[in-house]
Amino acid sequence: MHDPFPISPPPWLVKATTPLAEYLNLSTLPIHIHELLLAALSYHIICSYVSPFFSRRLFPSIYPSLPLRSRVNWDVHVVSLVQSVVVCAVAIWVMIADEERKSMEMEERIWGYTGADGMIQAFAAGYFLWDLQICLRYLAIFGPGLLMHAVAALVVFLLGFRPFVNYYAPTFILYELSSPFLNFHWFFDKLQMTGSKPQWYNGIMLLGSFFSCRLLWGTYQSLRVYQDCWAALHFSDTYGSRVAAGLHVLKEVTHPKGILELMDPARARAELMKYNPNPENMPLWLGLTYLGSNMMLNTLNFYWFGKMIETVKKRFRTSKEEAKAKEDGEVVDAVVEGVELDGRVVKLAADGHVMREEGMDGEVKSGKASGFEEADGETTRRKM
Repeated sequence: MHDPFPISPPPWLVKATTPLAEYLNLSTLPIHIHELLLAALSYHIICSYVSPFFSRRLFPSIYPSLPLRSRVNWDVHVVSLVQSVVVCAVAIWVMIADEERKSMEMEERIWGYTGADGMIQAFAAGYFLWDLQICLRYLAIFGPGLLMHAVAALVVFLLGFRPFVNYYAPTFILYELSSPFLNFHWFFDKLQMTGSKPQWYNGIMLLGSFFSCRLLWGTYQSLRVYQDCWAALHFSDTYGSRVAAGLHVLKEVTHPKGILELMDPARARAELMKYNPNPENMPLWLGLTYLGSNMMLNTLNFYWFGKMIETVKKRFRTSKEEAKAKEDGEVVDAVVEGVELDGRVVKLAADGHVMREEGMDGEVKSGKASGFEEADGETTRRKM
């Protein structure tokens, strides 16, 4: 599938990017650089202008009163929410509609290229480029963990412009399916809805989606890419001989005008492998860099899942404890009956005032209970 983005890269931008792309061996970066930069710019505008503008108007009693740290976090969560919804929707559409991608074998999954997958890479790289500068700018807020995540994710998606594992760009971006629930969970806290039923239901969806998308799906797809990379490290070009022998299946290729044409195996391979026409054994450093970054992301996902479980438990444990404390407070404020002091049965209020006192002789009195005295306007209990 060709790149479906409606705007073509400006020739001057392609020309300006080409020397850097050639130096870094990122062959497809110049034809996607406009998407990468537009994505990063869009996220900056949302964070710096759109989110503050609408948040002040939609939540006038909450957003302006937040400290700087919380306002920065608020705006970043708005960007994350927008990005995760948009990029996941586009990635799912590409995975369904890109027929060339569906027909890829190991060599093509490692060295092949389609324009649609390149667009997903550009959007993802643009987000993590923006995320990297945010983590560096507010390192004291976000910490080294999120900084490492931004660096690793940016490296993974930039390597795709060689092209390298271009096939897996939409696959791994689906990690972000859990991000909307994570963002809503954070917003519930700031909107004073901690421990509410909506946050509880959202928390269940958060844990379920995070476990399914990042731990199950992510680990499975990581094992697949590890398997492909291992095969690429020991690659011998038997693919070309299979094509020459006519053993490779015909492939549907989508052209810019939307016309589907069955291509012969040699032309199909040339289309998918046009940036790596003669693949060789994958360099060891490339495999180690990619797999190391991927492993770091997976490790962080397992760590964060544990922290998320603790956080959700804490939210609702705290909510229950507050409810219990409130209930206890109501009991304390109530009248305490049947307290025996110095042989008398009293009906005692929480401030020490005797609502009813019945002596041994049956005389009923009211006033201060024995053993209590006034101190600075408060009723206190004397040491007996």
